[in-house]
Amino acid sequence: MTYDGTATPRSSRGRRASRPTGDDRELDILTTAAKLLQERALSEISIDDLARGAGISRPTFYFYFRSKDAVLLTLLDRVTEEIGAAVTGTFDRLREDPVRYWRECLAATHTTFATHRSVLAAAVEAGRTSAEVRRWRSDMKEIWITRTTLAIEAERARGTAPPGPRARDLAIALNAMNDSVLYATLTGDEPAVPASDVVEILLHTWLTTIYQTARPTSAA
Repeated sequence: MTYDGTATPRSSRGRRASRPTGDDRELDILTTAAKLLQERALSEISIDDLARGAGISRPTFYFYFRSKDAVLLTLLDRVTEEIGAAVTGTFDRLREDPVRYWRECLAATHTTFATHRSVLAAAVEAGRTSAEVRRWRSDMKEIWITRTTLAIEAERARGTAPPGPRARDLAIALNAMNDSVLYATLTGDEPAVPASDVVEILLHTWLTTIYQTARPTSAA
């Protein structure tokens, strides 16, 4: 993802080459996986379950994906793209209205994570055994750490945010907080911030960390 929120090209991550237009079997597999993940853990879903739900045979499944993890990774890539699309074009608002900019970024992340909470929970589970899933999580973190670092540096350069610790270090800490707080809120892992309040609580923490005030204004 670039600084303005556009997504970087997606790698195959164990996915077979794209099939001719009109072949919906890959989509059927992904739809089946997303539905099953709402009902049970990834470890309880088999290749046969995915094939059966998509109306195909087990050998046909392997024509599209090399493994169950490859299906999950494709779903996760779609989550990344969805968040990227949600925040595309918001960067101009950082100069115009910092509070609105950060609120929209946090709200987009919360909404997308809430919509796909079962897929993200599966990523946490699969990350214990899959190097590819851990790599996805690491790549996802780096995208947002880089984006946050550049935004903090831009705000400092124009005098809206005061000098302070290294921008990247703040970005790492803030994004780690997001992961932890949102995970607890969306999974009910107590103690947790109520879903109705979580964006505003995160926003307050981001603003007071970056600007040393909860009410930053644009530089003249």
